[in-house]
Amino acid sequence: MYNSAALGLIETFGLVFVLEAADAMCKSADVELIGYENVASGYISVLVSGDVGACKTAVETGVKAVEDMGAEVYSSVVIASPHPDLEKIIARYSLENLLP
Repeated sequence: MYNSAALGLIETFGLVFVLEAADAMCKSADVELIGYENVASGYISVLVSGDVGACKTAVETGVKAVEDMGAEVYSSVVIASPHPDLEKIIARYSLENLLP
């Protein structure tokens, strides 16, 4: 499903904020939007993939976009060289699973 050197994730509260983060992430760097997950009680995570530098830039930009809207980022991370077994978790996020 994904072929990248890194993964970038942001988790915040509310769909509007996570959409703003995803938009900023995709516009700021050469990353692919893998998908999102409604975690619990309104917390939503968004996941991108790309090279390490692109994911770092995307996550930093996404965090700033959410904070500029006056919201709080619950968590963010960039995972360089993710283990292949993470594919089992990433498959759950995939937008491909949501499209008819």
